[in-house]
Amino acid sequence: MAESTIQQQPRMGWDKPDLDLSKAQWQSSSRGLGDVQIAFVEGFIAMRNSGSPGSPSLIFTPAEWGAFVSGAREGEFDLT
Repeated sequence: MAESTIQQQPRMGWDKPDLDLSKAQWQSSSRGLGDVQIAFVEGFIAMRNSGSPGSPSLIFTPAEWGAFVSGAREGEFDLT
């Protein structure tokens, strides 16, 4: 089987730094009951799946995080 290399290009409008999350202080999003963890790193909010901590994390600016949480409270997102 031939090996291939896929190079990912930065997304248009992607203005977030490449954060080092290796020493982040991860917190459960729902008192230890949920599958999502968050960490505050260098002024950004990172979110990951606690069941797969090695998988990619989502990175939010404070404004994006506020919009996400507001939408979740209004039922726009299913966080379970």
